[in-house]
Amino acid sequence: MITTVKLFIQPGYYSENQIINVVAKQLKISKERITFCKLQKRSIDARKPEIKIVLQVIVGIDENLPLSSTEAFVPQPLKTGKRVVVVGFGPAGLFASLQLLAKGIKPIIVEQGVDVHQRKRHIAQMYRTNRVNELSNYCFGEGGAGTFSDGKLYTRSTKKGNIDWILKVLVQAGAHESILYESHPHIGSDKLPRIVETMRNWIIDAGGEIHFSAQMTDILIEGDACKGIVVNHSEKIIADAVILATGHSSRAVYELLFRKGLILQPKGFAMGVRIEHRQHLINLMQYHGNRFLKFLPPAEYKIVEQVENRGVYSFCMCPGGAIVPAMTEPDTIVVNGMSPSKRNSPYANSGLVVEIRPEDVSSNPTALDMLNFQKSVEQMAYQQIADGLKAPAQRIVDFMQNKTSTHLPETSYIPGIVSSPMHDWMPEIVKKKLQAAFFKLQKRMPAFINGDAIMVGIESRTSSPIRIPRDSATFEHLQIKNLYPCGEGAGYAGGITSSALDGMNIALKIVEKS
Repeated sequence: MITTVKLFIQPGYYSENQIINVVAKQLKISKERITFCKLQKRSIDARKPEIKIVLQVIVGIDENLPLSSTEAFVPQPLKTGKRVVVVGFGPAGLFASLQLLAKGIKPIIVEQGVDVHQRKRHIAQMYRTNRVNELSNYCFGEGGAGTFSDGKLYTRSTKKGNIDWILKVLVQAGAHESILYESHPHIGSDKLPRIVETMRNWIIDAGGEIHFSAQMTDILIEGDACKGIVVNHSEKIIADAVILATGHSSRAVYELLFRKGLILQPKGFAMGVRIEHRQHLINLMQYHGNRFLKFLPPAEYKIVEQVENRGVYSFCMCPGGAIVPAMTEPDTIVVNGMSPSKRNSPYANSGLVVEIRPEDVSSNPTALDMLNFQKSVEQMAYQQIADGLKAPAQRIVDFMQNKTSTHLPETSYIPGIVSSPMHDWMPEIVKKKLQAAFFKLQKRMPAFINGDAIMVGIESRTSSPIRIPRDSATFEHLQIKNLYPCGEGAGYAGGITSSALDGMNIALKIVEKS
């Protein structure tokens, strides 16, 4: 007999033998009858001071564990006569390519950035020179934005497909197996580069092609069909299908599609700031004191507020992490967050962002209006300091009172922060909604609004400000056959896992059509 058991145990009470004892007691059987006990899900219930670890385990009673395949990704022999170009090598492009190879179709991947090792060097150089590299940075390059900005794998997008295959592929590539059962799985920015490199080697070994420093500069369209792309203004790549998996920060792609006359739609996104606290304070606040701290991971938090029918919410919360520069163009400031696998930084940071709708920007919004608004605020943030990667910052208590901070605490943001009256130059809709949310939080989470809590701006790359519309049945662009908008950049995903799912689903549509 195989059954599933849910356990609620105190932190620290966690050896395998102890778990088996608890399972046997709950099932009212001798522990000798338990032939295996496999962890399926793990989460923390910290809603009350008496914190519990919630475990779901699969238990075998008088029965052996069924054998299962250890390899999720198994490439098939390549079929002839099908050329699929994948533009972009982030999660959507990567998992679209893996899915194509699992079905015997060769992907030809073009990525404007560089491989992950060269990308590491470019990011280090960015800090040394205090200047962004426009084609190789925290957003662009092998693995996409997720490679160097945390690697959180939590998603609610299960309606779009089963994420189990994605997680198993990542484990196969070297991720810790805990991502298979943690409620909020996380790999870490220090581990992801090696995992991405492993999957790149799989693709090459299976017969796929990968071209780095290969920027798509044109799309070849004949009548109502896509016939391929042009790379670096000169090289034509003819294809039966083109997957656009270029990410939400590839503004040049949106501008190219606009010039080509393709339908684009302005799309709502969220904008705000990145807030930072000492991680120990968040631990004490979320875990109701220090009783269980040594048994628990760095604490997370989630904020969801409604301010005058407008959503204000936390985004990409990074316990034990750091704030990083996420701009992709000079003379702009954008920040994001990341965490290493151990989440052992003394800082916790999170985006706190306000929902922005197209009608907030224009009474009759056109395709590029939201994109231009996003860029204008990023330029405004830069103009406050105009010193490379340095970012404007303000203590939250000062922002609430419309006061410029006379001093700022230490921060994880390596390029440095400078005191700025963010209440003066931030878009009014963002300022007012953030201030109202902070006043609400002051009552509900009083420790959260303290003298050392700071906000760093601007957090603007939460999702795409444009949707590239596609047919709901075929996933092709509404106007152009064989062109498949995909992932975050197309406005159909948000985060690593949902982008990977979208890439897989589009690959399967192409397989069905072939």
